[in-house]
Amino acid sequence: MKKHQHSFNIKNACIFLGVSRSGFYASLHETPSKHTVEDAVLKDHIKDIFLEHKRRYGTRRIKAVLKRKGLSISRRRIGRLLREQGLYTKGVRRKYIHYTKNINYISENILNQNFDIKKKNTVWYGDITYIPTEEGTLYCSVYIDGFTRSCIAYSIKNHMKDSLVLDSLHEATQKQKPSKGLIIHTDKGSQYTGSRFYEYMTFTGFTHSQSRRGNPYDNAVMESFFKSFKREVLYQHHFKTKAEAISETVDYLENYYNNERIHSALGYLTPIEFEKMHS
Repeated sequence: MKKHQHSFNIKNACIFLGVSRSGFYASLHETPSKHTVEDAVLKDHIKDIFLEHKRRYGTRRIKAVLKRKGLSISRRRIGRLLREQGLYTKGVRRKYIHYTKNINYISENILNQNFDIKKKNTVWYGDITYIPTEEGTLYCSVYIDGFTRSCIAYSIKNHMKDSLVLDSLHEATQKQKPSKGLIIHTDKGSQYTGSRFYEYMTFTGFTHSQSRRGNPYDNAVMESFFKSFKREVLYQHHFKTKAEAISETVDYLENYYNNERIHSALGYLTPIEFEKMHS
């Protein structure tokens, strides 16, 4: 009404909108409150961060980014300003399902949910997830370093044979060159209990640790990683082709996850920042 007050009848407009003419004229001289002005500025900052990270960041990570910029804003206020702009992160919780598999050999649960790792390349976590597309399902094997929480290697294939996990493990070994005694923790999936995986562990001098049957919390690091991957990639896209799915997954794992995504477990640093700080 303020903007177009000269192009319509003020009396009729006030009656139509259910406001008094005195209230309207008083509003012409009102000065916006400091809080209102701050909200307007914060909305732009919050929206920029939200879109920059492809709708993946919620209030906790947006708060951390704002803090880096010298702005101390509560999560409650950030959440309100997100909602006022119609900005929402999307995510669906999936239940853990245990499947009984034929087992060739079983390793002890050496870690026993001890996730406080003090050094790089002393503990790696591995697991597999599926990527649905209209052309069929892809399978992705990932290894995460327990100290830096960085994705050190991955493999994407059309099948779940043991070569899926062995190829990514070999890539990680070639890149990181860990010492003998490295602990690799996985679940009891058939890819990790077969003879070829056992032979690779023996040849390299690595130690295998396995989760207890049907207990996803023993491999909580990978559960957390794939929860984020599904929420931030899979649930945001409907892949028509496998090529499209591979491209988006590779971009997330190689470019975004290690270099841009801040982690609460790392004091809201990226894996790269955390690694440099402790190198």
